Amino acid sequence: MTRLSLAASLLALAAASPALAQDKTLTISVYGIAQDAYDVALYKPFEAKCGCKLVIETGNSSERLAKLEANAAAPVVDVIAFSDANALDAAKKGLLAPLDPAAIPSLGQIYDFAKDPVGDNMAVGYTFYGTSIVYRSDVVKIESWLDLFKPELAGQVALPNITTTQGPITLFMLEKALGKDDPDFADAIDLVAEHKGDIVTFYERGSQIPQLLQQEEIMAAVVGRFGWANIAKLGLPVEWAKPKEGQTGGMNVLAMVKGAKDPALAQEFIDYWLSAEVQQKLAEGLVDSPVNTSVKVDDVIAEGLTYGADTAAAIHFLPAEQQLTNREAWLAGWNAKVAQ
Repeated sequence: MTRLSLAASLLALAAASPALAQDKTLTISVYGIAQDAYDVALYKPFEAKCGCKLVIETGNSSERLAKLEANAAAPVVDVIAFSDANALDAAKKGLLAPLDPAAIPSLGQIYDFAKDPVGDNMAVGYTFYGTSIVYRSDVVKIESWLDLFKPELAGQVALPNITTTQGPITLFMLEKALGKDDPDFADAIDLVAEHKGDIVTFYERGSQIPQLLQQEEIMAAVVGRFGWANIAKLGLPVEWAKPKEGQTGGMNVLAMVKGAKDPALAQEFIDYWLSAEVQQKLAEGLVDSPVNTSVKVDDVIAEGLTYGADTAAAIHFLPAEQQLTNREAWLAGWNAKVAQ
């Protein structure tokens, strides 16, 4: 009888274990783009691997950061993906928990700049992008960020507005090109103000650029690499500049929310997202430029990404701390001199 009871108990436990596993839930807060691709390459494979359920919340950075802050006393999100500056902002507000590098073995495979981009192990980069100048090579040659203001390009240039992601990093590179190092970007703002009459538009959305190029309203523009594929398809003699000062760009990161229900599972998910397996799939789908250095793609796919060690080394990232500290000064300077 005892043996029968024990056997029955073991059978009941075995039958219950899948149900118990399914009770494990991880809530992820992410950008709303490419969710079908993420579902195939990341979400469903991880659920199969961990025997758990992922709940996905989407939205833009500011909305999701505000929600994180509003729910600080009783967090509903376990892992959040957003920009490095947003992560630093959240960390300063006590909304994030530090990651344990030992729990994320994939850290050993990613670029150094992505391993601890905001300090104190509060986040890890999962993708990055370059930003440079696209230009009509039959009209002009771009070898410096200052070439945006060449006389032959007057009235044929588009620049990002200061309120966009690309705006501050454009000023960052103009400041470098001027040989200055003012964190307020005063000299760069003065340069743009001096030539503002020569700028066709200070655009709000990068999706505007292909149409402006196709209609020949512009011959050069500052854009993120993620927009290059649509520009290259135009069939125009357009090139991606490699200015002597280098390129700039941005980084998106993953962070664990303070009060996450299952920190071990949260970090397992972050590790999986950084793995060569997942990063390879996302790169091949042109979803994310990989931070995992083991990822290898062909030249056709690479053309649509920010890819490779040489490219990564040429990117000057605007530090998250500088973004948080100086953004009000940038906006004030821009509004006073450019937007007036």
